[in-house]
Amino acid sequence: MQIRLLEDDPALRKVFVAALSDCNVAVMPEHVSGSEERPQWRSDCDLVMLGQHDEADHLTSLTRALWPTPVVILLSAPSTASVVEAMRAGATNVLDRSLDAHLIAQSIRASFEAQQIRLGASTTQHYFHPENCRAMHDLQASIHRIGKTDSTALIVGETGTGKELVALQLHAASARHDQNMVTVNCAAIPETLIESELFGYEKGAFTGATSNRMGLIEAAHNSTLFLDEIGELPLAAQARLLRFIQEGEIRRIGAIKSTKVNIRLICATHRRLDELAQSNAFRQDLYYRINVLRLDIPPLRERGPDIAAMANWFATQLADKLDMPPRAFSKNSLEQIAHHPWPGNVRELQNAVERALVMCDDSLLALDLPVGLDQPESTITPDRGPEKRIDDSADELSLEDYFQRFVLQHQDAMNETELAQKLGISRKSLWERRQRFGMPRTKPKAGDSV
Repeated sequence: MQIRLLEDDPALRKVFVAALSDCNVAVMPEHVSGSEERPQWRSDCDLVMLGQHDEADHLTSLTRALWPTPVVILLSAPSTASVVEAMRAGATNVLDRSLDAHLIAQSIRASFEAQQIRLGASTTQHYFHPENCRAMHDLQASIHRIGKTDSTALIVGETGTGKELVALQLHAASARHDQNMVTVNCAAIPETLIESELFGYEKGAFTGATSNRMGLIEAAHNSTLFLDEIGELPLAAQARLLRFIQEGEIRRIGAIKSTKVNIRLICATHRRLDELAQSNAFRQDLYYRINVLRLDIPPLRERGPDIAAMANWFATQLADKLDMPPRAFSKNSLEQIAHHPWPGNVRELQNAVERALVMCDDSLLALDLPVGLDQPESTITPDRGPEKRIDDSADELSLEDYFQRFVLQHQDAMNETELAQKLGISRKSLWERRQRFGMPRTKPKAGDSV
């Protein structure tokens, strides 16, 4: 990507050039005019970045001369009126000149990609590529290497880290990519139906079986089968799955003959299967069968500068989806992004960015994060009911400790839906963590579903 930078301040121009270079954006040489007349601009670059320059006084004529090349203007302390005026003059985006140079560089790239989408020549990525996280770079390299094989893979990561996306990448890198991957969420299928869904059944096998039905394993023949949340699979189904992995064949419920099935198996879980296996809650032999090639996805809070970069990427993607202009984040929002624990990981970040875009009435995006996670405990005030005070002798808490403390402190004043909303997670995730930490809700509040 090449841009033209119109900036009269040589020191600031140097800073911008360095920051843009870090984002793989090349800056074209400065325009040199042989006369005192205004230069005749033409579309010879991908984007024009207009800072402190004479052309800022002729923005309308500049944007017309350069169309469809996007023009991003930098303003000092932009007000709503100045932003509206710049947009009416044809500016693609308006950024605060005082923002960090690297943030401006990321927003410049986001503006270009959003413009390409509108012109029908999108160069955007279908998923975020890690920039500065070594763990994610290692993960991407492993995906590329493992994807080429047919070996069973186990993806491990917290809720919302993108386990299904990794499975899709593995499938896309395999020789089976021309077939549709079959995805099964083991936690979403009732225990009484899981075996019939996976293995299928014959007509008359049980009451209600009025015809033959192919199972999801058989449907994945010659393709990839992705078993999400395999830790929730009942023990009876685990035994049948183990036999299929060993023999490469299945037998429908009520059938006499077995059927050979050729699939590539990918499993995912947010639970510690090794611990479940030791407590006999998960079959040890099945665990060893699926734990062939393991991929660990780091939680969002451990991805450093990638968090802000991903937030900007989401802002670009979602702005296009919502038919809104891309915007940069405010300084306060960037601090929140950096220090928020993100218990919901990538899913929570995406929802926070979408909420910011929809609710934004300014030139900069402001995040609205759940109360209780980005503030000290002393500022948390539940809507109703008494609080249970818990002694806080430690200066820092792990995410698990914080979750347990928050739930114990507020569960008498909130129902499960409210607790999940305050924690920024789903009710299902709240229930899963209660089970993991041995904190079942013994007295459901009125209005909670069973």
